[in-house]
Amino acid sequence: MGVILHKLRESARSILPICAIVALLAATFVPMDPGTFLMFAVGTALLIIGMAVFTLGAEMSMQQLGTKIGTTLAGTGKVWLIAFASFLIGVVVTVAEPDLQILAGQVSGVENLTLILTVSLGVGLFLVIALMRTLLGIPLSVLLTVFYAAAFILCLFVPDTLYCIAFDSGGVTTGPMTVPFLMALGAGVSSSAGKGARDDSFSIVSLCSVGPIIAVLILGAFTEMSGGEYTVAVTAVESTRESVLAYGRGLFEHVPDVGAALIPIFVFAVLFQIIFRPFGKDALIRIVIGMFYVFAGLVLFLTGADIGFLPVGYTVGSYLAGLGSGAILVPVAMVLGFFIVKAEPAVYVLNRQVEVLTAGSVSGKTVGRGLSFGVAAALGLSVLRVLTGLPIMYILIPGYALAILLTFFVPRMFVGIAFDSGGVASGTMMSAFVLPMTIGACTTLGGDVMTEAFGCVAFVALTPIISIQICGLLNRFKQKHTKDRFVSAEETFLDYSADFAPAEGGSNGK
Repeated sequence: MGVILHKLRESARSILPICAIVALLAATFVPMDPGTFLMFAVGTALLIIGMAVFTLGAEMSMQQLGTKIGTTLAGTGKVWLIAFASFLIGVVVTVAEPDLQILAGQVSGVENLTLILTVSLGVGLFLVIALMRTLLGIPLSVLLTVFYAAAFILCLFVPDTLYCIAFDSGGVTTGPMTVPFLMALGAGVSSSAGKGARDDSFSIVSLCSVGPIIAVLILGAFTEMSGGEYTVAVTAVESTRESVLAYGRGLFEHVPDVGAALIPIFVFAVLFQIIFRPFGKDALIRIVIGMFYVFAGLVLFLTGADIGFLPVGYTVGSYLAGLGSGAILVPVAMVLGFFIVKAEPAVYVLNRQVEVLTAGSVSGKTVGRGLSFGVAAALGLSVLRVLTGLPIMYILIPGYALAILLTFFVPRMFVGIAFDSGGVASGTMMSAFVLPMTIGACTTLGGDVMTEAFGCVAFVALTPIISIQICGLLNRFKQKHTKDRFVSAEETFLDYSADFAPAEGGSNGK
């Protein structure tokens, strides 16, 4: 009981600041009808409960399962088995990712299943590359330079309407279902391979994020893909009864979606247990209970986000864009971005993994602070692009150039953490609150939703990479400064001691 109360307090600290900001906006610039605000209040409660239950379940099941699979595969010493199993895992955990299903529904000119399989194959292939990198000790900065350069070269062969879809796909594939499992898998392989968990266990999410970008661009070079019509369905309620019915429908709709995402992982875990038998009876019971918690928590979280937060995000964007030039939306979006990233379930998993694998040398608070500043900048850029119509490549190309350049100066461990954080930050709250907000603003201003509103997920995947690498540079400077002060103090002590040292052949004193 004490554990769940602790989780509830943690999730409340993450989500309540967003609620306070929205309440302040509702009382000042953005008038909301009582029904919409009631839905938001109920959604807030579901988010707090859902996030607490999900994080508890992820610790009990997904992280334990991923780590054990990683250590067992690496322990076999069979490269072909590691490659085959990791490819299968990457495809399986991506096919049913809910955020990917949403993105596929907004793309016309290609079947949803074709796009989903393309993205899933990209994740599977790059998961193999990520684990092989760990086993072979290939520098992450080299691979990132090569693959992002390839992605931008491929952009020359596809229409500009596909840029947002491709780069957003890299963010939506690393959602709350895949991140805990893939990060634990990477940690397991790294520790068993003897490469050191501190440096090599990060980078799984980062490489699995670039895979879908390249895969979608290749698909777009051979097919006529374009953005479809995107609309935000705002649920209007006039009574508590209607609110209950709306949330009941939301829960009913999300149960099969989350179940479909968990079943492939569960089936793979059962097959893995039958073949290798890595878990005892007690561990199996704990994992099964944990997966039930993951299921229940994610259903509650997604329902609260979709039913309660989505209409509020759209309303905030619409109203603020209509005030004067709409410039007030920029600082509001940045403040929201600073706090909203704390409400992402996958962010908690990353922060926890960083503290465990670095033995506390890098705190979760440091990563969280870097994420907050990075996402604040991302949302400011997203809204600015909606207001000005700035092409997305004007930001992505110099942004990734800076991010790649920093990899050659930042401590190796921070490179992996930074690029992983980009994929982790672009999760459920981005699609349930931020994207509707930019769509509302874009609709009010009469812009093109697919080329101007979309792309915010791509920015959220980019800016934390830069901000956390800057944290890495500051950390290196701090450690060097501390070391220099220690050396200086030691030299002073030795000089001071020498003044009172006994002369050769004599004694100190009279």
